[in-house]
Order: sequence, then structure tokens, then C-alpha cells
Amino acid sequence: MKRLNIGLIGSGFMGRSHALAWRATAATFSLRTTPHLELLADIDEVTARKAALGFGFSRSTGDWPMLVEDPDVDLVDITTPNILHAPMCRAAIAARKPVYCEKPLAPDAATAFALAREAEAAGVPTFVGFNYLRNPMTELARDIVTSGEIGEVWNFRGIHAEDYMTDPESPWTWRLDPKGGAGAVADLGSHIISLARYVVGPIERLSADIDTIVRERPTRDGRRRAVEVDDQARALVRFASGAKGTIEASWVATGRKMYLAFELTGSKGSICLNMERMNELKLYVSGRPATLDGWVEIPAGPAHKDYAGFIPAPAHQLGFNDIKTIETAEIVRGLTGNGLKRMPDFREAAEIQAVVDAMLMSGRNGNWVSVDDVAKAAGR
Repeated sequence: MKRLNIGLIGSGFMGRSHALAWRATAATFSLRTTPHLELLADIDEVTARKAALGFGFSRSTGDWPMLVEDPDVDLVDITTPNILHAPMCRAAIAARKPVYCEKPLAPDAATAFALAREAEAAGVPTFVGFNYLRNPMTELARDIVTSGEIGEVWNFRGIHAEDYMTDPESPWTWRLDPKGGAGAVADLGSHIISLARYVVGPIERLSADIDTIVRERPTRDGRRRAVEVDDQARALVRFASGAKGTIEASWVATGRKMYLAFELTGSKGSICLNMERMNELKLYVSGRPATLDGWVEIPAGPAHKDYAGFIPAPAHQLGFNDIKTIETAEIVRGLTGNGLKRMPDFREAAEIQAVVDAMLMSGRNGNWVSVDDVAKAAGR
């Protein structure tokens, strides 16, 4: 296959990011197949046509099922509100087309595991957009842990905090629709959970506290509507490896714009990575002379995986859309058998959702919850 025709559903914030990434992929990386922006679908033909012209798609439609069935679409890319992910993914699986869906995959673990089983049974390749896993500094952190340089991992402290829902008069949106799943713990918490699993491994048990700060919000027609999802959550977690730690998520963290960060403490050293400064990884290694004892800041550079495709000079900084481009490149590699599988698939997304569901369950009953039990009950 010389060309991979992309069918994109949704043209909002993430739709635009995906379109930019697909356009940059072939220019940034040497790949066997070239992505092509074939067809864009949105809520109506006018919206779709305008976005298609702006993003560079060949065609547009106001009918997303038509996009899925279109014979010239090779991959279905889903960037719609969460509540629409599952039916669109099912349609793509039924059409036997590879599907790339933004996180969270589904409103609950049962639906997510069902999607994973259906895709596996159909032999359909699946990919889920946890793009911060593709930051070269995230990969460096995992490589350091795997190498044993910081010894046995004792503690993980992770957080994803933003403030876009802090204003109580911000209008009710699709993010608050309980039919689409949880609130901040799914929208933001899924990112830090994915990082925790990627760097440390599976989470075995947890105890969570979850609450809603803003109890109602105005609707666009002037009424007010109750908020039925969480605004913030925090959990004590125990990993299968024996490590322990904390995970926190909030979309009412006043002043925070993109505070996705983790700190790993090990028997021989520590790692700190904050996506607000995503081109810098801080490393501490024990045993150095007292005069040199302290944290070392490592800037991202061409020696780190995928960085060199963008720029040959170190410390010149990648951004959000760049790591999205790395993600889309990994999809192309995965489909063409070029390189190791690094992108989360539907099954990994379901495992992440099981942690989200466990946090919700623990928040309701106040007990420690086994993530494995939640995943098994959800049909793992």
C-alpha cells in the first residue's frame, strides 16, 4: 500500500490536531506508506466542508456512517465527543477497517473490553490516542527504569491538573454528560494512568476519593443543569510490581493549564517529568560525590527516539502537535509492519478504563478496590 487514505470524524480541537499530525507525518519521518487526507465527516455538511477545506481533505460529508463505509477510506480516525466513540468504533470494526480513536475509548470498562474483543475477533488493528506516551522524554523515563539505573521503583506520584472547568459559570458541555462516562478522572486521569502503567506497570489495588465541586452549570439556552460527574479525584495506588504511589486528576485546579507530571522514586535514584516542560527530564542518581550530588536536567535532543525527525539540534523543543505526529507515524509503522508496536490498542485502553472504573467504585464505597476484579467483572 503506497497511500493510507484517512477518514477523520470530528473537526474540533482534537480533529484539527489529528489533521495537522497526518499532514506532517510523511514530511517528518521516512515511512513505507504516505498518509492522505481523504474524507472528513462532521455534524453537518457545511461544518464538514469548511473544516475539510481548512485542513486539506479531498472530500467532506455530514454523514459519518458514509465515511466508515466509503471504499476509499483505509483508516477511520475518531475525534468526536466521548459518548460517540463506541458506536463509531463498532461501525469501523464491522467495516473491517483499522480504527484510531481518541481517549477515553468508552464510558466504562465493560464497553471498552467488549470493543477490544470485537476488534480482536475481526482482526482489525486498533489505536488509541494517549499521545503523551510518545513524548521522547517519556520513552527515556521508561528506558531508565527498565535499565535499572534508578534501582527498584518504590513510589510513583502522578497528577494531571487543568483549570478549564474552574469557573462555575462555564456552560454545561458534552464533557459533563454522564452517558459519556466519568468526568475529570476519565478525561484527564486516563492520561496519568496511562503514563503510570507505561513507566511502572499495572496498578493492582487502589483507594480513591472523588468529588464534584461545581454542582450545577448554566446551559446555552439559559437554564441550569446538574453536574453528575466528578471535578477532581485522587487515589492511593499499589502496583503489581510492589511500588506504591498516588494519582490525582482535576479540571478545577485554578491556575493550572496542562500540569501532567510524575515523579518516580527508586532505590538508586529518581525521575521527574512535567509535560508543561515536556522537553526536560530531571534525573537523580545516588552515589555521586557530595560536590556533584543533585538533580541533572536532560534536554530533549536528536539522540532521543523520534526527536531528530523534527530538528537536528538538541533543546530546540517539540510541542503537542509534534508528539501527535509521532503517534500517527507509529500507526503507519504498525500497519506496515515497520518497527515495534508502541501505540496503545483497544485492550490497553480498556485496562486503563478499568483503573478509572475502580477509582469511581472506591470513591463511592470508600474501600480499597482490586483493579483486576473490576477488569474481570467488565469482561476482560
